[in-house]
Amino acid sequence: MKIEVLSLFPEFFSSFLSQSIVARAISKQALEVQTFDIRAYANNKHHQVDDYPYGGFAGMVGMIQPLWDALLPRILEGNAPVIYFSPQGRPLKQKMLCDYAQESRVILICGHYKEIDQRFRRLAVSDEISIGDYVLSGGELAAQVFIDGVARLLPGVLSDINSAQTDSFYSSSLGFPCYTRPSEFLGQQVPDSLLNGNHAKIAEWAQAEARLLTRVRRPDLLSDKDR
Repeated sequence: MKIEVLSLFPEFFSSFLSQSIVARAISKQALEVQTFDIRAYANNKHHQVDDYPYGGFAGMVGMIQPLWDALLPRILEGNAPVIYFSPQGRPLKQKMLCDYAQESRVILICGHYKEIDQRFRRLAVSDEISIGDYVLSGGELAAQVFIDGVARLLPGVLSDINSAQTDSFYSSSLGFPCYTRPSEFLGQQVPDSLLNGNHAKIAEWAQAEARLLTRVRRPDLLSDKDR
């Protein structure tokens, strides 16, 4: 999978791409990530990429020309989804990451300032995604969340794909509690159900704990009959 990132701060990605699961995906050639500096496409002598919004509103808006000229060469290479990260986008869900992990190529747009020109969004953006009901200074962190979430789903990246398939949100529930050695610590015991070696009973325990945790913390994920 190839991911191309358009950002005013491509250096934000240097450390991120060299660490953990994302770095493993790149080393296994399951993932390629390229970053492009939007400012390099500004056609004015000061490399200005933002301007005051029409209407006299507060804040600065990303100009359409640098964005368009940065994106155009990517589009000419072939069709690919173009994702813009915005608080106005649809909430990011695990199902969306699974769907995008099937794509061979994705283009990510990282905004900054108050917003980007709405005309660019209409002309070029195929999906707008939000990672939560809050506002960040730019889209770089959201893009990293997306890249990390997709990378771990690519074939061969995780040593055991079942690990991802039992995580929270992979199905319509949260994940179950996990324990490791020692079996007792400061008076806290590992549940007996996990120590008896009965795999059927262990699976039942995990499902029951996941349902209980989901019912308490995220009942919105459950169907009416499971609440």
